[in-house]
Amino acid sequence: MANEKSSGMKWVVGIVLLAALGGAAWWHFTHEDDAAPDFQSAEVARGDVTQAVTATGTLNPVVNIQVGSQVSGIIKSLYADYNSPVKAGQIVAELDPATFKATVDQAEGDLANSKANLELTEIQAKRSTELFKNKLISESEYDTATANLHQAQASVQIKQASLENSQVTLSRATIYSPVDGVVISRNVDVGQTVAASLSAPVLFQIANDLAKMQIDANVSEADVGGILEGQSVNFTVDAFPYRTFHGKVVQVRNAPTTVQNVVTYDAVIGVNNADLKLKPGMTANVSIIIADRTNSLTIPNSALRFRMPEAKPVATGTNAAARAARNNGGGGSGGGSPGGPRPRGEKNQRTVFILPAETGNKSDDRAAKPKPVQIKIGITDGIVTELVEGLNEGDRIVTGLAQPTANAGAPAANPFGGGFQRR
Repeated sequence: MANEKSSGMKWVVGIVLLAALGGAAWWHFTHEDDAAPDFQSAEVARGDVTQAVTATGTLNPVVNIQVGSQVSGIIKSLYADYNSPVKAGQIVAELDPATFKATVDQAEGDLANSKANLELTEIQAKRSTELFKNKLISESEYDTATANLHQAQASVQIKQASLENSQVTLSRATIYSPVDGVVISRNVDVGQTVAASLSAPVLFQIANDLAKMQIDANVSEADVGGILEGQSVNFTVDAFPYRTFHGKVVQVRNAPTTVQNVVTYDAVIGVNNADLKLKPGMTANVSIIIADRTNSLTIPNSALRFRMPEAKPVATGTNAAARAARNNGGGGSGGGSPGGPRPRGEKNQRTVFILPAETGNKSDDRAAKPKPVQIKIGITDGIVTELVEGLNEGDRIVTGLAQPTANAGAPAANPFGGGFQRR
């Protein structure tokens, strides 16, 4: 009796399992078509495209002069401070001149002594000449007198040069502004000792004209090829985040700068700072406009990145559908260049997918398959790209999928509940 009950239970369990398997298979095959991908699209439209190179740089005066001291000494007086306007030739600082004046006095005394000695040797040389003519002295004595005269003349020249050098040193104790401008930095105080040894110490930094400034922008080697003199530049600074300033490229310097194997070049951008809002040292976020298009056909960049999903193999096990999908431009979502296959050597040609015109029937429109089209593109601003040829205004271009492609091939859930998965 127990064996009969056990056999009956096995039959019941088997029937339930077969029913579950049949129900799962029916659910999967009847709803398989509903998992067809739903494409997102956008229309080809007209708009403006601006391609720019971004970089950062520092604002500097066009003429920035460092005023130093060629002589050592103690700062006696300062006649300029931060933000002081100065004129060319104006005294901005003075070193203690006592030591330099003493040197000048000594040089003047040495010169006077040399001149007195010169007067004596000239008299002796004149007397020796008369005596030699009358053969009252020997020729060697005459030669000695002549040589002494020449030495005295040379000594006067040496002492004269020494005096002039001392006077120049004394004059350098007074520091003058070389240009008209504004003092932007003062590096010394009264009483401070200035030591001019191998290099001149910098006392002041003077900007010639803050109304004319420049940006030294660091442009990467990958972008420097598109930058030319005269191109327009827009930039912002942190001090005025809601204001856009303008300038022009005036020079692209050939000297490279390498920091941690990153090579950059200095692009000099001229800036008009008539309102004096910009200050030296500010960091500028630069956008150099290298190309501009107005009222041109544009497509979203997402359309260039879209790839057709692989078609799912049919029940017979053949891969004809998958091969057809690949022939139509699809290559899977896991690699390849954005925008489909690209002809070798034609970087401005891409493959995109367009949808047929809408018929008004929702199911027919959804079942319509995208068609690959070869297009030629132009510049891009990172969001949209200029369309040169291949499509017309109003064409619907595929930009993505409304649902992930992986969901279409996911195993169907068991309609009777539980965790059954098809093997």
